[in-house]
Amino acid sequence: MSRFINIGFGNIVNVDKIIGIISPDAAPVKRLVQAGKDNGMAIDATCGRKTKGVIVMESGQLMLSALLPETIAGRANMDWIKGEEHES
Repeated sequence: MSRFINIGFGNIVNVDKIIGIISPDAAPVKRLVQAGKDNGMAIDATCGRKTKGVIVMESGQLMLSALLPETIAGRANMDWIKGEEHES
């Protein structure tokens, strides 16, 4: 069963398809995001806010979020914990 989390402003991501959640501050990540934007593989879910988190998906797409990576990871982990509790 797919699990989804809110990555800000009502935008939802399938947790099972996430490879990594990274900060956009480092130069290599900035180049990765720019390359994603150039080739249409970046999905901007910031609603005009500053990008604070970049979610790398299985498909190679990048999800840009206005939430910090720690916040996104916390939501993913809480969803995972809640999912296990419901299965018990």
